[in-house]
Amino acid sequence: MVHHTISTSTVSASSASSKISPMRNSLLRLAVTALIVGMLAACSSPPVQQPEAPRAPVAAPAPAAVPPPLAGAASLPQGGRSRWVPVAWSELPGFADDNLFEAWDAWVKSCARPAPAFAALCPEVRRLSIADAAEQRAWMVERLQPYRIEAADGNAEGMLTAYYEPVIPAARLPGNGFAVPLHRPPATLGSRRPWYTRQQIDTLPEAQAALRGREIAWIADPVEAMVLHIQGSGRLRIAEPDGSQTLVRVAFAATNDQPYQSVGRWLLEQNLTRDATWPGIRAWLAANPQRANELLWSNPRYVFFQEEPLSALDGESGPRGAQGVELTPGRSIAVDRQSIPYGTPVWLASAGPQAALQRLVLAQDTGSAIVGAVRADYFAGWGADAGELAGRLKQNLRLWALWPRTP
Repeated sequence: MVHHTISTSTVSASSASSKISPMRNSLLRLAVTALIVGMLAACSSPPVQQPEAPRAPVAAPAPAAVPPPLAGAASLPQGGRSRWVPVAWSELPGFADDNLFEAWDAWVKSCARPAPAFAALCPEVRRLSIADAAEQRAWMVERLQPYRIEAADGNAEGMLTAYYEPVIPAARLPGNGFAVPLHRPPATLGSRRPWYTRQQIDTLPEAQAALRGREIAWIADPVEAMVLHIQGSGRLRIAEPDGSQTLVRVAFAATNDQPYQSVGRWLLEQNLTRDATWPGIRAWLAANPQRANELLWSNPRYVFFQEEPLSALDGESGPRGAQGVELTPGRSIAVDRQSIPYGTPVWLASAGPQAALQRLVLAQDTGSAIVGAVRADYFAGWGADAGELAGRLKQNLRLWALWPRTP
């Protein structure tokens, strides 16, 4: 899944919705518009650059005895953008308090497509899915070694953002206000690289002809379409011609190979606003409706989707991430695959005005904006509360990879 990141102002961790605590409840999606800002920086490419607000640093852990080099540690990933430093379990903040049961579901999903280093552990991971947290914690201490993730220069501080699945009203046919199409990849996509820009898709007859008949559905707001393109996946409540409603997922299928450009950054660079948060962008659009296309066309990247049905059971799961497994709200993160391999369990610690998070997560996705050793995008789920969190979360981060010991 390809996505950008989001950032704006303040919200509590609990507002990330019932999908995050507990993870078994469904999220509702937020006014997608209020999210584009943060998204102005998410799952289609780099995060929105806004004036940096002071970020509360994560408290440094108390000194702990670091174990000697492990003769029994599985081979560590070589190269990449990060360095891994072995540490004692006592360095992981909040390790004794996390509700590991919530994360275990995400780990079991990773075992459907495990990284080679974790394949041998998956039978035990599945068996422990019915164990209590104390037993799960004891098994982790016995079978895994924590490594503090640092940049090449030794910096262990990074940035956490979040992303989510928008939920958008839609129709199968244009009309009644539904005028913005969401497209499948065109048959000619591979015939030219890069393909047409967003502006060309909206204005050139040959680009429009190539997309004719490729519409999945139509939505009402071009800004919501941009949000969906930034997130890379979303849910549509489609009004069918017979009057019924169908819930479907539109998942990332391809792009036009054009570079992603943040619309928030464009506003700042044009000196059109000093506030690249969603309220600032919304206020600018309200005052300058005739320039809406100019704003949208500043981002030439265009995303094509594929439709996936959603049953009641499927509705409890997120889209498939880059690892190829379904994402779990509050327990899946997107990472730089040059720093952390997919399927790696990771201890995450982040403190800031939006959320206080100390928990086990799984590296199951990536995004073109997610670059660097200590960098993660937190999958918040779907719906209003998830969108609120995703639109605001941008704060300090520390990460520890949990890597297998050999038996």
